[in-house]
Amino acid sequence: MNARTNLLRLIAVLLLALATWGAYHRTFASPFIFDDLPSILENPSIRHLGALGEVLSPPSADGNSAAGRPLVNLSLAINYAISGTRVWSYHAFNLIIHFLAGLALWGVARRTLEKVGFADPFLSATAIALIWIVHPLQTEAVTCVVQRTESLMGLWYLLVLYCFIRSTDQALDSQRPWRPLWGALAVAACAAGMATKEVMVTAPVLVFLYDRTFVAGSFREAWRRHCGLHLALGATWLLLGALLIHLGGSRGATAGFGHGVTSAAYARTQCWAVVHYLRLSFWPNPLIVDYGNGLVPSLRAVGLQVAVVSALLAGTLVALVRKPALGFLGAWFFCILAPSSSFVPIVTQTIAERRMYLPLAAVITCVVAGARAWAGRRGLAVCFAAAIVLFCVTVRRNEDYRSAVAIWTDTVAKRPGNARAHNDLGDALRDAGNPAAALVQFSEAVRLEPTLAEAHYNLGNALVQTGRAAEALEPYRQALRLRPGFAQAHYALGGILLEQGQNAEALEHFSTALQLAPESFEAHYDTANALFHLGRSAQAADEYTRALAIRPDSVEAHYNLANALIQTERLGDAIVQFQAALRLRPDLADAHFNLAGAWMRTGHTEEAIRELREVLRLQPDSADARELLERLSQKL
Repeated sequence: MNARTNLLRLIAVLLLALATWGAYHRTFASPFIFDDLPSILENPSIRHLGALGEVLSPPSADGNSAAGRPLVNLSLAINYAISGTRVWSYHAFNLIIHFLAGLALWGVARRTLEKVGFADPFLSATAIALIWIVHPLQTEAVTCVVQRTESLMGLWYLLVLYCFIRSTDQALDSQRPWRPLWGALAVAACAAGMATKEVMVTAPVLVFLYDRTFVAGSFREAWRRHCGLHLALGATWLLLGALLIHLGGSRGATAGFGHGVTSAAYARTQCWAVVHYLRLSFWPNPLIVDYGNGLVPSLRAVGLQVAVVSALLAGTLVALVRKPALGFLGAWFFCILAPSSSFVPIVTQTIAERRMYLPLAAVITCVVAGARAWAGRRGLAVCFAAAIVLFCVTVRRNEDYRSAVAIWTDTVAKRPGNARAHNDLGDALRDAGNPAAALVQFSEAVRLEPTLAEAHYNLGNALVQTGRAAEALEPYRQALRLRPGFAQAHYALGGILLEQGQNAEALEHFSTALQLAPESFEAHYDTANALFHLGRSAQAADEYTRALAIRPDSVEAHYNLANALIQTERLGDAIVQFQAALRLRPDLADAHFNLAGAWMRTGHTEEAIRELREVLRLQPDSADARELLERLSQKL
């Protein structure tokens, strides 16, 4: 390997790194959205990295995308240890994964093109990896934090192929000790992929097909030469099987049979989805973060798409015999999509752009290889120019992720019939301090999908926040009729009943909710609020403490715990909690005022004066703070 080759490789790596950074560096402040919330904010198993057994056994709660995927949960636990719930480290981790996956794709493409004697394999592979990295269709898998399930699995998948290629590289004949090492690394990467996402199930099959197509020349010869390695790769299915058994045979209530979606209806929908994915590969607009859970009603509605998919499948089978390299790309596309986009229903998301993370590589390779074969280096120049355009579109798409309100407003505009998108937009608007606008979105979500329990629950919350608490009883009760095990709805209903003096029924709902969600922050927090309201401050303090063990950066939980501790005369502990709340939100005037009271009761007059002055800086019209400050100043 000469110095010029090393320099070119370094330039290519730097180009891919700069492209990744440039396309995604403005996402470091993008908030958690969608499945990020149950998988990160409501996932207690990532709180303590040292408790490795708990980290590698994430709970299978609804919406937790890390359930049954221990390496994903481990990566989230590492992020939590670095930055808590601050988003920057999570996005940085996703960028690193995406860059390494692009680098692995570059290595696979370059070595494969060299094997088949393709012209300009280095430039062609660089164009493939560059377009793949900056393509806007990748944004969901990279910018949505927990969708690293897709990108991390993609990284392992590509590493399996790369390590297999290296293990069969004839150039290593003079260094035979290295060949078993590359094979062992391929098996390790395959096992890691199985512990990351179920789509990895196809990797041993694709590697065997790669062996037949580019290395051995036939299935019989591939088995004769490398049967040991192929058996070892296949053995990693045992790990995947064990993880699925741990989950009960499916991904909770989100995938598999028996959830009210037939295989035929799902397959029809996937015909539409596959053609849609292909269109987005060439014209990535519009991009949508949540398509909802809709299904194609009849075969007639997707007749054209069924014909296209059938033709592509038939073409792939023919090409596997007559044009094996082209057939391999078709097999790559369909095999990787098959677990999520065939006939096994995924009821919560029937269409998702992130599923194209790896299959997109096959499409891009076809385009780049075709451009080079038909137009020579001018074709490659066009590909690099296309990469620049795609880069700009990706940067623009990532602007939609700048806030939860922005991304869900974009989604509702593109999928106005998606009840879940309206519900999530309502959540974002409520969190942004606009409950009236949130109420409109929740009402629309209920109208579009009357069986969406979460929308009824959120509608009740919005009614409470807009001063219409009495009207919230029915939405809460409807949410519980639809989902009796809805812990948050039990708490919310209990809270209103408590205010109406129906204490016995309220406490019954609180007790049920705690049994349903013992690891839920909201469960403990709402119970604590109810206990505090009933004057049971010591028990409330215990529940606030349990809530903070799950979400230690909750300002409200620290503040309310401090108030409960004051009621039990634990003034020193209360001061610590007020200070913790103020570290998280220094402009919380009520916390400064109550902290001043705690300092005053413990004889620390100067500290109390300091806090009261801060209250007046934040709220100059606070008569209580001014009066108390004057009294303390005179006393001092």
